[in-house]
Amino acid sequence: MSLQKILLPIGAVVLVVAGYRSWGWGGVAFAVGALTLWLMLHFTRLMTILKRAANMPLGYVGSAVMLQAKLKPKMTLMHVIAMTRSLGVQLSPPDTQPEQFRWTDPSDASVTCDFQDGKLVRWEFRRPEPPVDAGVTTLPGLPPAP
Repeated sequence: MSLQKILLPIGAVVLVVAGYRSWGWGGVAFAVGALTLWLMLHFTRLMTILKRAANMPLGYVGSAVMLQAKLKPKMTLMHVIAMTRSLGVQLSPPDTQPEQFRWTDPSDASVTCDFQDGKLVRWEFRRPEPPVDAGVTTLPGLPPAP
């Protein structure tokens, strides 16, 4: 269990109690209103991110190179979805840890991300293999290609 899951409710209770001790029931109303506003802001951000992601193909990113350059350890899955504006293709079985998602760009380069409890732990960038052309000839005076 993460420490954040414990501290958030404790902080909310402390805020309400501090409001009551400072200003009585008016302080409680203010603290509950502030907590409600905070929850509504986070819910609105979540819905905006998911609405943008719903309009894109699954697992699509404009540039896999730019995505892998922007990734940092401990980023949340929601932050990565906001950056790519697309839901990743889930590679791991549902409800297993770590969760693995892949985003691919138009050149078939891809970034595969592993999330442990919703936080980015590692990622891997892959470029497509260049096609091997058997019929390539060299120009006169140039050495053959390796």
